[in-house]
Amino acid sequence: MADYDYDVLVIGAGPGGYVAAIRAAQLGLKTACAEGRETLGGTCLNVGCIPSKALLHASEYFEAAKGGAMAAMGIKVTPELDLPTMQGQRLDAIKGLTGGIEFLFKKNKVDWLKGYAQFKDAHSVEVAGKTVTAKNIVIATGSSVTPLPGVEIDNEGGVVVDSTGALELASVPKKMVVIGGGVIGLELGSVWRRLGAEVTVVEFLDQLLPGMDGDVRKEAAKIFKKQGMALKLGTKVTGVTVAEVNGGKSAKVTVEPAKGGDAEVIEADVVLVSIGRRPNTEGLGLGNIGLELNARAQIETDHDFATKVDGVWAIGDVIPGPMLAHKAEDEGIAVAENIAGLTGIVNHDVIPGVVYTQPEIAGVGLTEEAAKERGAIKVGKFPMLANSRAKTNHEPDGFVKVIADAETDRVLGVWCIASVAGTMIAQAAQAMEFGATSEDIAYTCHAHPTHSEAIKEAAMAVTGKPIHM
Repeated sequence: MADYDYDVLVIGAGPGGYVAAIRAAQLGLKTACAEGRETLGGTCLNVGCIPSKALLHASEYFEAAKGGAMAAMGIKVTPELDLPTMQGQRLDAIKGLTGGIEFLFKKNKVDWLKGYAQFKDAHSVEVAGKTVTAKNIVIATGSSVTPLPGVEIDNEGGVVVDSTGALELASVPKKMVVIGGGVIGLELGSVWRRLGAEVTVVEFLDQLLPGMDGDVRKEAAKIFKKQGMALKLGTKVTGVTVAEVNGGKSAKVTVEPAKGGDAEVIEADVVLVSIGRRPNTEGLGLGNIGLELNARAQIETDHDFATKVDGVWAIGDVIPGPMLAHKAEDEGIAVAENIAGLTGIVNHDVIPGVVYTQPEIAGVGLTEEAAKERGAIKVGKFPMLANSRAKTNHEPDGFVKVIADAETDRVLGVWCIASVAGTMIAQAAQAMEFGATSEDIAYTCHAHPTHSEAIKEAAMAVTGKPIHM
């Protein structure tokens, strides 16, 4: 047996990487994690999931205080925006959670190798000028923003920014253009709209939220329009220029119909480029170990997350599948267990996805469109307007949709738009993990009054027997 410095070396300390490292250490493996950021947690905790939720939550309070539901409930105030304090609580959340991971590393005796790793061979990497060896190496380097050709990002200048720059804005822009109608663009666009910006979303496709259920995509567009967002669907961006205007900077975004047509120019104080993410595989020295990428610059693995190179594994955003923190976390646990000789499994057919706008949008499993391609289905829908808790809370927007196999009644997908859809979807995911039928959900007692009763009613609607509709 070769003498290695570690049993397991994880490259990257994002949700997949740090979880893999902790789980490997829990299983008795000598473990290290290489991370070049000054703090652990990867994109998710530093500039992604967590900081965006801090601003989303705070901006929801601000908008509520301006009127709407609070005024309808007899609470009338005139709020004043203190953006530095709002940004400060975002930074506090990041500090607390990233520090928590560092504590967990120490608790579980995971060595943090501070620096970016590059393969020398299949069992050794160079980190900050030092060679480190490991019997098993897990690639968990995550993803980064996909650039828009011809458009230069300048997060420091604060005019054309990516998602990181959009979190750091020092003032509320008067006008913001969001390029891309996906999850990140809609979430961050929602933050600044609530705080006072005029937001225009430009999406190349004819609907928002690519990959989600068709009914959800249509309903989401109606809701965002009602909230005041301008939507330019089926529209492509052909150029972005930045110029000095009255001592400051302003951007002009040139757009035209995706199918061709006359161009127009949209002026903005801030342009957010949010057209997706790409795997972080450059600079790893994968050529040194003979590991090739697929057409999407991803690393292919087997079901155990092993690559074709013995002793090298990969998880998270660098492999095929949805780029979601919770998917990476589950894969982190699974790969550690597989390395330890146990059986680590992730059911990639049951990975929930959530858009943390208000209302939230969530789904798990197949869309109605995808389910129909596989065979006959039954569909049940129930509007949140008919849900007693949502109605009482002045949260009428949205619905729950349950898709089931026409013959077996097994649930194939669940989609919902509701104020707490991200929490509600967990029930659906667990039901699907255990192979539930729509009848199983329909005959499960749900507490009253709760938003989750809408899932029960939608399941009852699959067989045409909802009570409150």
